Amino acid sequence: MSRTARPVMYAALVLCALLTMLPFAWGVSGSLRSLDEIRSDPGALLPHHLTFGNFTRLFETQGFGRFVVNSVVVALIVVTGNIVAASAAGYALAKLDFAGRRLAFGAVMAAMMVPFTAVFVTQFVITVDLGLADTLAGIALPGAALPLSVFIMRQYALSVPDELLEAARIDGAGEFRIFFRIFLPLAGPAVATITIMSFLNSWNNFVWPLVVAQSMSTYTLPVGLAATSQAAAHVTDYGLLLAGAIVVMLPVLVLFLFLQRYFVQGVAGTGLR
Repeated sequence: MSRTARPVMYAALVLCALLTMLPFAWGVSGSLRSLDEIRSDPGALLPHHLTFGNFTRLFETQGFGRFVVNSVVVALIVVTGNIVAASAAGYALAKLDFAGRRLAFGAVMAAMMVPFTAVFVTQFVITVDLGLADTLAGIALPGAALPLSVFIMRQYALSVPDELLEAARIDGAGEFRIFFRIFLPLAGPAVATITIMSFLNSWNNFVWPLVVAQSMSTYTLPVGLAATSQAAAHVTDYGLLLAGAIVVMLPVLVLFLFLQRYFVQGVAGTGLR
């Protein structure tokens, strides 16, 4: 790259980063302003009168603790299910020779191409028929084995040398021992990638929990915050809503910061560029 092109590229990257951070900065600013100030000057990036009242009211909101617990429980079920199912399925599709393997992988690819809205009604009917409506299990289980997670693990498993697994088989190790003692320790980056993606999908999910959860006792954070931010006369309390959005984002940011290195390795290892 020439010396003249490099500063232009850096300037473009900085500009893109600033544009990406702009909504986040506005959200932080709005969470630190009163509702009257947000209405009078909605585009301001710096609050005229700094206040933490929105966060105080948020944590004092009835049911807020229950919303947090529900979101954590649902996220744990989704992340655990994706790790277990994707690890086993990805390893089998990549390293085991069985009849119908190509057909099974084709089914996974086909499932990735089907939009959520196309199966939404069917999924809801099945959930109701199983008696899982208005339960945390009904919210979590449909996302506990995502086709994308299986694809990521399968692609990463292809990068594990077959010679390593064959050597373990020659030494008398069974498939379960190879899977748990050799493959899973090597698949740490892929597991981290699946963890971040499935957690993000669960934690920020709004439409599905809104439909399945029929009482405040099963509301997750996004649904609960949307419900409690409606003030009198159906006026949205934007300050409270933005404070809740910041609280919802924090766990995702923390998780990504802890797993960032493994996430990059996992994406590179699966060929998702």
